[in-house]
Amino acid sequence: MSLVSMKEMLNIAKEKHYAVGQFNLNNLEYAQAILEAAEEEKSPVILGVSEGAGRYMGGFKVVVAMVKALMEEYKITVPVAIHLDHGSSFEKCAEAIHAGFTSVMIDGSHLPLEENIALTKKVVELAHIHGVSVEAELGRIGGQEDDLVVDEAEAMYAIPSECEKLVKETNVDCFAPALGSVHGPYKGEPNLGFDRMEEVMKLTDIPLVLHGGTGIPLKDIQRAISLGTAKINVNTENQIMQTKMIREVLAADPDVYDPRKYLGPGREAIKETVIGKMREFGSSQKA
Repeated sequence: MSLVSMKEMLNIAKEKHYAVGQFNLNNLEYAQAILEAAEEEKSPVILGVSEGAGRYMGGFKVVVAMVKALMEEYKITVPVAIHLDHGSSFEKCAEAIHAGFTSVMIDGSHLPLEENIALTKKVVELAHIHGVSVEAELGRIGGQEDDLVVDEAEAMYAIPSECEKLVKETNVDCFAPALGSVHGPYKGEPNLGFDRMEEVMKLTDIPLVLHGGTGIPLKDIQRAISLGTAKINVNTENQIMQTKMIREVLAADPDVYDPRKYLGPGREAIKETVIGKMREFGSSQKA
């Protein structure tokens, strides 16, 4: 199957009350693990690529070529989107689109509302010409993800009326309102604003996105899905489980030096984590 945009998969997920996972790529092993998990679970999947991870892997074109080659080798039959995570500018979104990404996020959440709307609208106009879906964000999601750092004390909940204005004026395909989730590990218990999430859903009626999916209890995940969340982002948990496995392998045999001997088990740890998330999100057997 060829790469697709997120639009249809998220609209179906919203309608049928499950969520599609966005699992971030950091290198070849992540792409292998996530694609294998998706095919085995018969789940649609979104491969998230941050600007930093894109640079690490050699550029956006390298990422697209790698994913396409793996999909061909693995005979992937499920819907797969490659999504720019937290695009910082129109230029970066355009670069990803022209490299073959099928979805982009423009993160104008640090800007005043009108500037965020103007920037998002510009990205949507270009993306939709190319059949590429667009995610926007409002409010400030705490924590750190690559180059993006927001102190949790400075994180801000999205205002529902502003969410409605942004969605209606920009024609985005999905929307990430900041409602208490964070990037990276939580310091204490997650505190999601479900009342506000419900209000945003009623006002916008498009698939919602939950960033910082690592560490959120299953009951909260299920409630968020029931309120229109159709995309949940996971990265930290995969990184933690991969690193834990690599440490165990190296501790058990300090003489190991062949990277396949420790990256291979690390890849399996990512795959098992992704499979668990797909089952939690309800996307297994939906492709």
